[in-house]
Amino acid sequence: MTRLSNDPAAFADEALEGFAAAHPRRVRQVPGGVVRATRTAPGQVAVVVGGGSGHYPAFSGLVGQGLAHGAAVGNVFASPSAHQVRQVARAAETGGGVLLAYGNYAGDVLHFGQAAALLTAEGIPTRTLGVTDDMSSASADEAHKRRGVAGDLIVFKTAAAAAEAGQPLDEVTRIAELANARTRSFGVAFSGCTLPGAGSPLFTVPEGRMAVGLGIHGEPGMGERPVPTADEAAELLVATVLGELPDGVASPRGQRAAVILNGLGSVKYEELFVVYRRVAQLLAEAGVEAVDPEVGELVTSFDMAGVSLTLCWLTDELEPLWTAPADAPAYRKGTVEAADLFVPDPSAGAVPSAEAAEKTVPPATDDSRAAARTVLAALRVLKDTVGVHAEELGRIDAVAGDGDHGIGMQRGSTGAYEAAVRAETLGAGAETVLHRAADAWADRAGGTSGALWGVMLRAVGTALGDTERPTAQAVAAGVAQAAADVMELGKAEVGDKTMVDVLVPFSYALMAATEAGQPLATAWDAAAHSATAAAEATADLLPRMGRARPHAEKSLGTPDAGAHSLALIVRAVHGVFVPTLENH
Repeated sequence: MTRLSNDPAAFADEALEGFAAAHPRRVRQVPGGVVRATRTAPGQVAVVVGGGSGHYPAFSGLVGQGLAHGAAVGNVFASPSAHQVRQVARAAETGGGVLLAYGNYAGDVLHFGQAAALLTAEGIPTRTLGVTDDMSSASADEAHKRRGVAGDLIVFKTAAAAAEAGQPLDEVTRIAELANARTRSFGVAFSGCTLPGAGSPLFTVPEGRMAVGLGIHGEPGMGERPVPTADEAAELLVATVLGELPDGVASPRGQRAAVILNGLGSVKYEELFVVYRRVAQLLAEAGVEAVDPEVGELVTSFDMAGVSLTLCWLTDELEPLWTAPADAPAYRKGTVEAADLFVPDPSAGAVPSAEAAEKTVPPATDDSRAAARTVLAALRVLKDTVGVHAEELGRIDAVAGDGDHGIGMQRGSTGAYEAAVRAETLGAGAETVLHRAADAWADRAGGTSGALWGVMLRAVGTALGDTERPTAQAVAAGVAQAAADVMELGKAEVGDKTMVDVLVPFSYALMAATEAGQPLATAWDAAAHSATAAAEATADLLPRMGRARPHAEKSLGTPDAGAHSLALIVRAVHGVFVPTLENH
């Protein structure tokens, strides 16, 4: 378990601060993550990687010459927000454009995609790539749905070496896509991991059994089988990875491959070497030549006892990029000529901080400021409700996911409330209060839920405005727009076992009641009943989206955590509404 921490909610921030302090000649901390401490050649493509904390050396430990130019670092097992990704990319880029590379998880896809759109709109050409090497998370026919695990390193390394060699953005992106298409990973675990501050692991494996097909966020495996010997584990890993060859590779014999035997946290190096001894024998027997193999902890999951095998089937183009020198805090290869340290010019292109931007608010009418006080009260109730149910939400999420929904909702709702307090104190109207809350929620929570709650609060805020006295119909219209925006961003539909299964019926019921002339408090109460029933009904659904999808059968009988939390929240805030928001 994770024994040394202070406030669990501050764990990721404190870990990043300590990491940067320990490696001042290789990385420097910037808002949202870290970038190289050394100078990068002007016009070089910036390869910016990232994901949640809890996977060191990924992602911050892979920043340095010959490897990533920057890493956006989210909270524990939660993707960084679009704002964090954008800040890191802006700090890392030198005029050649940006490649954003990350594991193919829903939250990362949302936030890195949003960041790419923002950067491109600012005049910084940006491409994205989600790594999809995990064979256990989807079939070969749906490889685009696979998640990224230890294969992240190979894709990041080859792309960064291409950038270092002066290749333009489109070429760097093509090479990253080629490496991704030729990389396969498979893993096993003997116990789950325990998040900082938690009293129990996210999943357990019965004595004498191991989980097969694990993820790196504490998700349970795809199946179980008896604990093997080291040689038997090696045979399972090699047979599985060799069992699916990429297009263009007819047989393993005569092939050269980058090989990673990765420890996930508490399988020690000597154990890994015992396993790799047999892996090397089996690959040689199959006619595969291992090129610069890596054995160690490269993409971890706190204290998970697990091991994974990754192969990238090299081409003449990929091999020199894989073997090229690199010098990052957690990954060094060959000899790199040290570049000069970069000394930031605080007056050059300074971007106003979030704190500075928050010191002013747009003008608002008295009616809207009164509505803002009601909004603030609702956000306080929301935060308190999440706090009471955080442990329950984590438990539900851990049945088939990574168990971080409770702590993510806590971070997001707390950040949203604090931002709303600051805005309301300055005299902001309802729209501005909700927009500030939306941005803070997305930034503090990260992950899929952070992005979606940010979208929801922003949509409702836009509907209320800063000038008019909000009506019940305006609130209902805002919720309807929130539902549409969430489905557009997250691509989920009713029946996919997500928060959409609650948001849509809640929106329909609220709109129908307000159109019938009911005041907001009465309409909201009826809609909240619909939300509660809809959340309970998700227990009978199989997930078709998100991290729970690979473990669909495990979630049957348990409601979706995001749907359940939304239903709890809309029920709790019902009592807040007062005549400020009523339609008379």
